[in-house]
Amino acid sequence: MSQNTDVVVIGGGYAGVMAANRLTQRDDVTVTLINPRPAFVERIRLHQLVGGSHNAVVDYGDVLRKGVRLVVDTVTRIDAAGRSVALATGGTVGYDYLVYAVGSGSAHPGVPGAAEFAYPIAGLEEAERLRPVVDAAPATAAVTVVGAGATGIETAAELAEGGRAVTLVCGEVLGPSLHPRGRRSVARRLAGLGVTVLEGPGARVAAVTRDAVRLDDGRELPSRVTVWTAGFGVPDLAARSGLSTDALGRLLTDETLTSVDDARIVAAGDSAAPSDLPFRMSCQAAVQLGPQAAETVLSRLAGKLPAPVDVGFVAQCISLGRRSGVLQLTNKDDTAKRYHLGGHAGAKLKEFICKGTVWQLSYEARKPGARTWWAKDDKRRQLLRDKRGTAPATAERAA
Repeated sequence: MSQNTDVVVIGGGYAGVMAANRLTQRDDVTVTLINPRPAFVERIRLHQLVGGSHNAVVDYGDVLRKGVRLVVDTVTRIDAAGRSVALATGGTVGYDYLVYAVGSGSAHPGVPGAAEFAYPIAGLEEAERLRPVVDAAPATAAVTVVGAGATGIETAAELAEGGRAVTLVCGEVLGPSLHPRGRRSVARRLAGLGVTVLEGPGARVAAVTRDAVRLDDGRELPSRVTVWTAGFGVPDLAARSGLSTDALGRLLTDETLTSVDDARIVAAGDSAAPSDLPFRMSCQAAVQLGPQAAETVLSRLAGKLPAPVDVGFVAQCISLGRRSGVLQLTNKDDTAKRYHLGGHAGAKLKEFICKGTVWQLSYEARKPGARTWWAKDDKRRQLLRDKRGTAPATAERAA
């Protein structure tokens, strides 16, 4: 009688759920998903939770394949030698293979007062903590959003559409990943919502107090509520467990997403750094990396060499409240094209993509392995060639 292979997936976000579902293709694989929360978090809707238009959670029963064991707990340490993980509530869970998909969260702001007085929004609990603070503030109270990326733009627009007096502090430039044409479209919509956009020299935050934000150029902005969206970090679980990581703490892997330290550990999503050339932290990358991490495990179980990772980007989609948005088309290497779609059509597409992403998870749960198409980025091969000689070695030892 053949023995089952136990695979543990740490993290129940976009990458982790996709990986767990894909792993169920084999009947002799037992999959355990460990996640701190009992429900799936739609991180791309957290700004809506703060604005009151969505709760940003989905029942795992809707996106996770029946038969995947869900353990609601936090992994505190990985014992690679003993092939087990320690849980916060006590006890351990053993594994034959481990998928490291712990995702990302708010980075430490590194600005005086920001950790004490600003509200991050990268996680569910953070957004839930911010929501009543916004609701309790008078309608005329000054709200400052720090960060000019998609999260900052979406949060500023959501709150402004709800009648809030919002200032968006960009640092250097609004929407740095957008094409100038897409950036102008975003700026027009924010202006129409009454958002004050501060960018250019001097528009970086120097300090945050309980009721103000001070900029590099000395300006002081009254701020009853300060929302911090500048930068993301990753949990330090891999580093604490003695595994090799990049400077940010992402697990270092080869191009098959296999840890450079241990062939039994693969990574996916925001917490993975293949060849020390990580992809942009995003849902778009996560839903591609999750299945490919699972395929690496399945290939090893089948006695085959795992395929190198292939991830390509198609577009960036930014909501600008409930009635407008911008779909910025991109090259496969995530650089912006000159084409974008804005206005009401952009909002419709953004909502379609949000719903479609959950549909992808549920489709993988119903038909694991059915999707094999990825928008491949050929430029990555050139990056790897340029990096040759310094890229991490593969972990192609006995599995």
